[in-house]
Amino acid sequence: MIHLARGSRLVIATHNPGKLAEMSALLAPYGIDTVAAGALGLAEPDETAADFEGNARLKALAAARDSGLPALADDSGFCVAALDGAPGVVSARWAGPGRDFRVAMARVERDMGAAADRRAWFVSVLCLALADGEAACFAGRVDGAVSFPPRGGHGFGYDPIFVPDGDTRTFGEMPPGEKEAISHRTRAFRAFAAACLSPP
Repeated sequence: MIHLARGSRLVIATHNPGKLAEMSALLAPYGIDTVAAGALGLAEPDETAADFEGNARLKALAAARDSGLPALADDSGFCVAALDGAPGVVSARWAGPGRDFRVAMARVERDMGAAADRRAWFVSVLCLALADGEAACFAGRVDGAVSFPPRGGHGFGYDPIFVPDGDTRTFGEMPPGEKEAISHRTRAFRAFAAACLSPP
C-alpha cells in the first residue's frame, strides 16, 4: 500500500474549485503539501471509464505521470434511483460546458417527473497514484433523497437538491463543516487516510 509521509507533496488532480477546497481542507491536518493540477498546467484527461473507480484511476494516473508526483483524484457523482442511477458518472456533463448545475438540477426534476421513488445517493471514489503506475482506490457513499425546489447556497453541484438520511436540510443548506462531516468524499477520505497517511 502507498504511504505518504508528512511533508510529502501531492497533486490534487481536479480542476473543480469546490472539490479542490474540500480535499485541501481534509489533507491539511496530515501535513501534506498540496498543489492543484491546474496550477501545474496539467490537462484534464477524458473520463472514458464506465464507473467512478475507473475514472478516478484515469485522472490520478494521468496527473502522477505528467507531474512526477503522487496524485490524488476524486470521481464522484449524484445517483437517483428513479433514473436508474443517473446521472451517475456523467453528473458533471449534465451541467453542460459552462458547468451550470441549475441546468443539471432542472434536468433531474424534469426526468423524474412524478416518480414516487425519491431515493438518491452521492458516491465518491478517491484514487492515489504514483508516477510508476501504482494506484489504490477508496470509496464512500451517503444516502438520502431528492428534494425540489433547490434549497441553500452552500456546497456545489447537486447539493441543493439532496437531503441526507437523518436530516431535513439539503447539503446546500448545511454549513460546510456539517456537510463535510458526513459527506461521501469525507467517508472515502477516511478510508484513504487510514491506509495511506500518518496520523495527524
